[in-house]
Amino acid sequence: MGMRIKHSLILLVVLGLLSLNTFGQKKKKDKLGKESLVLIQTDFGDIKIKLYNQTPIHRDNFLKLVEEGLYDSTLFHRVIPQFMIQGGDPDSKGAKEGTKLGDGGMGYTLEAEFVDSLIHKRGALAAARMPDNVNPEKRSSSSQFYIVQGRKFSEANLSGMAQKQNYNMKGQLMNEFFNRPENKAYLSRLQTCQKEKDDSAMQLLMQEIEPLVDREFELKQIKFHPRAIEAYTTVGGAPHLDGGYTVFGEVVEGMDVVDAISAQSCDRNNRPLKDVSMKVKAVKR
Repeated sequence: MGMRIKHSLILLVVLGLLSLNTFGQKKKKDKLGKESLVLIQTDFGDIKIKLYNQTPIHRDNFLKLVEEGLYDSTLFHRVIPQFMIQGGDPDSKGAKEGTKLGDGGMGYTLEAEFVDSLIHKRGALAAARMPDNVNPEKRSSSSQFYIVQGRKFSEANLSGMAQKQNYNMKGQLMNEFFNRPENKAYLSRLQTCQKEKDDSAMQLLMQEIEPLVDREFELKQIKFHPRAIEAYTTVGGAPHLDGGYTVFGEVVEGMDVVDAISAQSCDRNNRPLKDVSMKVKAVKR
């Protein structure tokens, strides 16, 4: 009898611990699954956006700037129909008509957070950044962002786009390979082949080098997964930006407002002739 009671007590304790653990995991899952919402208010209406938990650096930075009121009275300073609307430049507050904008920020950049499943579909929120030649790590602007309006693409369009981008990427990787200090011998052979116009030697060199470059290319090459293809062929977007700019949220309400802003007449710098200002606030759940 005593043994049976003891075993029953042990079983109850174990079940209790399992229940607590399950509850804790559920609570943690619920917390991770709860995405922050922000509201961008404009004269054309409101845009409600959810921020992804998969990109915590960008999410937390954006919420911090919203809380500080950084975005209030800034402009959507760059608008390109069927592509995107861009804002978040602190220098746009009170900027005179015709002033070129887009270089402002908070004096720091953010580490890129690329997630394969977060793509530039219609309504995506992404971080602007400086170009690759001065920003090879693709670090994001501290404050500037854009919302994708985009357009629809056929599967053939997407296939051709991937092939072109992968061709350019492979060329870039090849250049990077030759410029690495540990590959000086390969670079010397390349220069000799070019100087002597020795096509046979050049072909042998490329056959030797290509497998080395292909290892890195296999990891970085652009491939549109089935869900991305479905999104770009049905709702549209800007697929050529995938893997180059951090996507950290999406519009959940107000794409009609994005479309209205995209339709505004602009100057030669793509700044709307009539200022489109914003006020941004966090939405309590």
